[in-house]
Amino acid sequence: MTLRAIGMEVPLFWRRSPPAGDALVERLRQGDLAAVGEAYDLHGAAVVSFARRLVGDGDSALDLTQEVFVTLPKVAKRFDGTCNLRTFIMGIAVNHARHHLRAAVRRRRAWERSALEQPDQTESPERGAADQQLARALQRALDALPLDQRVAFVLCEVEEKTSSEAALVTGAPEGTMRTRLFHAKRKLRELLAAEGYR
Repeated sequence: MTLRAIGMEVPLFWRRSPPAGDALVERLRQGDLAAVGEAYDLHGAAVVSFARRLVGDGDSALDLTQEVFVTLPKVAKRFDGTCNLRTFIMGIAVNHARHHLRAAVRRRRAWERSALEQPDQTESPERGAADQQLARALQRALDALPLDQRVAFVLCEVEEKTSSEAALVTGAPEGTMRTRLFHAKRKLRELLAAEGYR
């Protein structure tokens, strides 16, 4: 099963983070707001994109991203240089997503209701209805996954990270990431098949 087959957009490639300079990390540790701004300029778009795939809607993704960068100076003390700064920041996003998930599901349902009330006038009604049905089925399937499996799926399949890169982001062993990804794909296939998508 490909991502396109289940209606997910795949980024062209994961842009690797430029190496974080020791000076930037040190300034983050000291709570320098300009350093937080620089880190956001370098990594904010990637965090928003990643968060959107985890929590499902743009508003929640922006909220989560803001929380990540607000807490960055506090948690920067734990940055030990074993990974790049972007990977470290993505790990913070995963931790914040755990707290955001319940509220994000409620917001997503409200967003879906709103989208159903305002159909897109630029496409045929049949195509629009089919796209909406597929999007709802995919969101329900993603919602049904445990967060750890959802994170593994988004990191490895959508963001196209290797299992070792995903392991660095989450702090889980590489083998665990591969197992979570396997179970996530199997569960998504089952859930989508149950709704008539193959």
